[in-house]
Amino acid sequence: MRWDELMDRAGSVCEFCGASEGLASVDVPPEDQVLLCPSCRGEGDVPAAHWRCLEGAMWSGEPSVQIAVWRKLGEIDEMWASDARESMMMEPEVMARAQNVAVEVEHFDSNGMRLEHGDTVVLIKDLPVKGAGFTAKRGTAVRNISLVPENAGHIEGKVEGQRIVILTEFVKRK
Repeated sequence: MRWDELMDRAGSVCEFCGASEGLASVDVPPEDQVLLCPSCRGEGDVPAAHWRCLEGAMWSGEPSVQIAVWRKLGEIDEMWASDARESMMMEPEVMARAQNVAVEVEHFDSNGMRLEHGDTVVLIKDLPVKGAGFTAKRGTAVRNISLVPENAGHIEGKVEGQRIVILTEFVKRK
């Protein structure tokens, strides 16, 4: 994220405590950044009471700030910090990023049935196959499908000898 975008998002203040002096961008792995003051970056002698600012920062709507606060609260060996960390409300995807855990994507067919790797599905609609010059006909069985790990709406399978990506909304499990 560019410096000016980060300053705009943060309102030109530390995203933890609201201080406006000595701000710098701090990376929040894997791909985020937050804007923090020297105290919140842990520079110098930071009084323990300073970290109580995290109790307010944990309610930020910005996922990168939520992740940074959650991780920082985990480093503080105080009862209030563990209570605050447990009471944080984050979307499952944000929590997974905070914990560095991959979110498992589930695939469902047009009828809401869960699809698994290796299943056989049947096309419920004629599908023109881009770049291959043919149309996959309704009723065609696609055996031994593969699930696209990062997209719940896509599966892969062979139709007429071609490996293609198929939208899950156009298949039903056999």
